[in-house]
Amino acid sequence: MTKVRIATVWLSGCSGCHMSLLDIDETLLDLADRFELVKSPLVDAKEFPAGIDVTLVEGAVANEEHVEILKDVRAKSRLVVAFGDCAVTGNVPAMRNPIPPHDLLERVYGKGMTTTGTLPTEVVPPLVDRVRPVHEVIPVDLWLHGCPPPAGVIARVLTALLNGEMPQLTGKDLKFG
Repeated sequence: MTKVRIATVWLSGCSGCHMSLLDIDETLLDLADRFELVKSPLVDAKEFPAGIDVTLVEGAVANEEHVEILKDVRAKSRLVVAFGDCAVTGNVPAMRNPIPPHDLLERVYGKGMTTTGTLPTEVVPPLVDRVRPVHEVIPVDLWLHGCPPPAGVIARVLTALLNGEMPQLTGKDLKFG
């Protein structure tokens, strides 16, 4: 039996979606022999691998590195899932949108607060002008709402995808607040 190759990516967000994925408890254990987790914050792959069946993308697009990561994800993934409200709408990371990136960095780091006395450019990727949801950068196949998505919904979606089905989400699957 060929295992489904799954990847997860964490952009700008809190990691709550990855934690909610782990909260599916026994379902995750029941499904574990059906998939191979080839890229995630838990798997130290330096490059995004080719031939991914499903990629769950958590978080909003906040810097130029995220844009490049997403282009690579889309090129190497059969299905891309916007995983959680930050990926779907921009959510909390997008609250910085009214502040121009340079002004934001100056507020965060302050003048003279770094070891070089300048704003960081080597460790901090250049910020995009506006934080965006994933679908504004690449085509998305499925949106999984929630902050974070409920574990039961994640379990149903993952099970359907492993069964080769496209899950049908309804209003009752959406979590608000």
